[in-house]
Amino acid sequence: MKTFNIGGVHPHDSKLNADAPVKELPVPQQVCVMVSQHLGAPSQPIVKKGDKVKVGTVLTSNEAFLGAVVHSPVSGTVNKIADVVDASNYPKPAIFIDVEGDEWEDDIDRTPDIKREITLDAQEIIQRVKEKGIVGMGGACFPTHVKLMPPKDAKAEFLLLNGVECEPYLTCDYRLMLDHAEEIMIGATILMKALDVKQAIVGIEANKPKAIEHMSEIAKKYPGVSVQALKMKYPQGAEKQLIKALTGRAVPSGKLPINVGCVVDNVATCYAVYQAVQKNMPLIQRMVTVTGPCVSEPTNFLARLGSPVSAFLDAVGGVPENTGKVISGGPMMGKAIMNTEVSSVKGMSGILVLPEESAHRLPLYPCIRCGKCVEACPMGLEPYLIASTTMAKAFEQTEKAKVMDCIECGCCQFTCPANRPLLDCLKLGKATVGKIIRARNAK
Repeated sequence: MKTFNIGGVHPHDSKLNADAPVKELPVPQQVCVMVSQHLGAPSQPIVKKGDKVKVGTVLTSNEAFLGAVVHSPVSGTVNKIADVVDASNYPKPAIFIDVEGDEWEDDIDRTPDIKREITLDAQEIIQRVKEKGIVGMGGACFPTHVKLMPPKDAKAEFLLLNGVECEPYLTCDYRLMLDHAEEIMIGATILMKALDVKQAIVGIEANKPKAIEHMSEIAKKYPGVSVQALKMKYPQGAEKQLIKALTGRAVPSGKLPINVGCVVDNVATCYAVYQAVQKNMPLIQRMVTVTGPCVSEPTNFLARLGSPVSAFLDAVGGVPENTGKVISGGPMMGKAIMNTEVSSVKGMSGILVLPEESAHRLPLYPCIRCGKCVEACPMGLEPYLIASTTMAKAFEQTEKAKVMDCIECGCCQFTCPANRPLLDCLKLGKATVGKIIRARNAK
């Protein structure tokens, strides 16, 4: 069974709610829509206090190439535009909308009928994807239309669909593959048409046999699309690791997937592309896993963007008494949130509630140079060296140690017997070196 060849770890998958049916989260009385929900240039609000909006109304503008707009997930009145802390605890501009009814824009097709015929050409597909605010929904939130416009000196040969979902606890992509496999396949065909590629491969980890079987059966009806079962190993779903597993190609340091002829999209992104192109549906809702060892009813919710985390937690019986940490995302790459009024965004795939005994940090011991972090790193880096040079503020050495290749997967910290905060140090080093490089290039 295929996998990547360097590093990786094997955390328990803890897929607690894999077989639970999806529930629809009730629309809250007020939503808080973050103005920028993507990687790239920030967006700007084009509505003001007192404006009436419908579901699907465009709320922001963004003329940058690496940019994405957001749409109203509800109908009602704009209450205010103000800064609010996001999941990273940084203040960011947001649009607060008081919900009044559920009136949708007229051009959105809300029927459950599956629309198979693709009538738009490649350029029209790219434009529609951009207009509807589609971004990567695996967490990176990279504007999808940009991936569909490779440089002139690069040619896409493979479309790779990421259905791996290797992050422990999360099951939203799994449920999506079971419940909307055909729409995902149509979305793959749309992306293939936009990229002018003939082959698409869906990668799914072996711990999801139902999804592998179901997606494989549906794929038979779609020329050029195949499903590949992958060995269980974290971070199998990381872009470069998935490319290595599915094609055998290695993305060189400092290069992008398109440099080896690959474009990678999450299956949830693929579903959103289907809805945008075939149904004229902007990205205004997504599936979110709410789970944890102390959550009484772990559930996957279909929820409007801008819903507060507290609404998700209330829907599963509230915050358990022994809760030590609430995380946006999964345990390996997710971020602990400071308060439960943080709103859901395009890239929020899960809400993980950890009990106190699992949430606190273990005692810290000196590094013994055992090399476990080096063995575990899927990028072939030396995390202990990057961490030590970062803490010493020797950022020239940090850069030479290729900190910018770090994918922040957490394998190093997961495997460290001394409980060193390696991931924290690598994130700090990467952010600092990134600033140094940008300043150097600007001269």
